[in-house]
Amino acid sequence: MYRSNLKTTSKDIRSLVKDAQELFHEAAATTGETAENLREKGLELIDTAVSKAQDVQAAAIEISKEIVATTDEYVQENPWRAIAISAGIGLLVGLIISRK
Repeated sequence: MYRSNLKTTSKDIRSLVKDAQELFHEAAATTGETAENLREKGLELIDTAVSKAQDVQAAAIEISKEIVATTDEYVQENPWRAIAISAGIGLLVGLIISRK
């Protein structure tokens, strides 16, 4: 669920930035009131993209806090199992590194 939301938001941000760039290119080619309107629309699109990026960042922070809390709870309830898992992962990483 989180990954699909992240992908959707990422696509939205790219689209907004692309639209803003196109508007700025059009604004550079025109003059007067039309150029000013295009610049304002471009700035609005950039503001929207920044807002969405901040929302994604906040969601990522919230998810990471939940993961940390869950991991901490597991380690508190199963300290020896956590030590064994950590040692096993360390052994595997050491074997992989030593083969290279």
